[in-house]
Amino acid sequence: MDDRLAATSDCQLEQIAGFLPISDRLGTAGQPKSDAYPAIAAAGYQVVINLALTDSPNALPNEAEIASNLGLEYLHIPVIWDNPTLADFQAFANAMEAHRSQKIFVHCAANKRVSVFVYLYRLSQGVAETIARQDLAKIWTPNEIWQTFIETIAPDYLHKN
Repeated sequence: MDDRLAATSDCQLEQIAGFLPISDRLGTAGQPKSDAYPAIAAAGYQVVINLALTDSPNALPNEAEIASNLGLEYLHIPVIWDNPTLADFQAFANAMEAHRSQKIFVHCAANKRVSVFVYLYRLSQGVAETIARQDLAKIWTPNEIWQTFIETIAPDYLHKN
């Protein structure tokens, strides 16, 4: 058994804090540990998008290198926890669009930022609000800052559904 498969058996995706598969091409989670990266690659993910800050809890200082060494493309879009912006969401949506034909793993510190961004992105793609909201609710009920952010961004997409 090669090292990658051995590591995969030791650290399955379900062991990553907050892991939630959204579809066969999209998975979300909190901060993966370095030993989870082989499982991410073995599961067929091709792109990792990190929305956490470099000083977030459990952040990996060499995360880009870890991902790259496994053949994963790594994108970092740092989103300040208490100040998400439209520009942050647009950068995320652009990254998702640029990689829409690939399998994408999106994470932040606890999957809270990610769950809101993925909720909004799914609305922009025509997913019914009730379906997108169910997955968001599996992670958390957004606090006042994040609910206000949703209410600012979501109306642009809700009229499409």
